Amino acid sequence: MNKVTIKNFFKKYSSVLGLSFAIAISVIVFTLRDKFVGLQSYGYLGLFLLSILGNATIILPVPIILTAFLGGAVFNPLIVGVVVSLGATIGELTGYLAGAGGGEIIEKDKKVQKVKKWMEKYGLWTLFALAVIPNPLFDLAGIVAGATKISVHKYLIVVWLGKLIKFVAISYIGAGSINVIDKFV
Repeated sequence: MNKVTIKNFFKKYSSVLGLSFAIAISVIVFTLRDKFVGLQSYGYLGLFLLSILGNATIILPVPIILTAFLGGAVFNPLIVGVVVSLGATIGELTGYLAGAGGGEIIEKDKKVQKVKKWMEKYGLWTLFALAVIPNPLFDLAGIVAGATKISVHKYLIVVWLGKLIKFVAISYIGAGSINVIDKFV
């Protein structure tokens, strides 16, 4: 194959490859989710890896909020919030890549269209708000961000800031809850 043919191949099939990769990661993580929980015993590194894997799933929920909550109860909650938010942001790249690769495939989904309208109206603030608030729509926002070719650098910064606020707060709630439980035990 010459260079033009290889370029055409990737251009033609990038949407299918990107979407297939994101779906495969989601299925693997969802199927093996019980094994990933054991990563918490590896401290901050375990929380980081668990956060990446949990956020790499698309649509299939993995309770990373619980990871931050419990991590905050055991470790320094500020560091847990930072570590989990960094891992979560990296993991959210699968949604972005699915959108960048499969934009045409997902265009017909009504929920995706709703998020796309929000992004057209409010821009990066939509990503930020959806990253701060625990909700299932963030995967769709990542897909739309990739499909609409938002800069990956802007995407990562905005998503990380939103997730940082969320996971630091959740980690501190986890830390505080242990103090309350200790009083009753």
